[in-house]
Amino acid sequence: MPTIAIVGAGPALGLSIAKLFGAHGFEVALISRNKDKLDTLVAQLAEAGITAAAFPADVSDRPALTAALEQAAARLGAIDVLEYSPYSGLEMVSPQEVTVDNLQPEIEHLLYGAVTATQTVLPAMLEAGSGTLLFTTGGGAINPYPMLATTNMAQAALRNWVHNLHNTLADKGVHAATVAINLFIGATAPEGVPHAAPDDIAQHYWDLYTRRDRPERLVTA
Repeated sequence: MPTIAIVGAGPALGLSIAKLFGAHGFEVALISRNKDKLDTLVAQLAEAGITAAAFPADVSDRPALTAALEQAAARLGAIDVLEYSPYSGLEMVSPQEVTVDNLQPEIEHLLYGAVTATQTVLPAMLEAGSGTLLFTTGGGAINPYPMLATTNMAQAALRNWVHNLHNTLADKGVHAATVAINLFIGATAPEGVPHAAPDDIAQHYWDLYTRRDRPERLVTA
């Protein structure tokens, strides 16, 4: 059975992606900081008949993230799909307020974690001649929002790198792409706020996996 590793797995989008890929025959490795929350997700997936396992790790702890992915591969088999979407909240920082100190956590979380995860699973993908790398960003990675300067900077760097991966890995059988979510994730939202249910957003990840025809999908109203 193929395996998807979801880094940053949570009870909304991460669970929806896990359910969708699991319904298509994937085993699921769930990686995030909180073991108790991961165990709850594993139980929910088991109720749906999906094989899943939890591998706690903080994406900012590079050795721990590497170890979690290696443990997932040892237990479930080589990672066929990596989905990277950790979320630690939004820091309101204007462009003129950006400093090295307030930018560094976003770079560690969004960019360095993604690089670490990719370098852990990519060698096996290249050896197999197949694989998919999917990374979640926001609309601000494309058109920045002034109040989210540090997040947008880190996501834009991630987007640039993933597009480079897309261009250089395609002929090696590995597809790399980003999903830029430019709306609120939820079945409901405050009046006037664009939103979409996690299950609907998850479909974009499946489409990228199956079609393998583009480096980016923008999810917007």
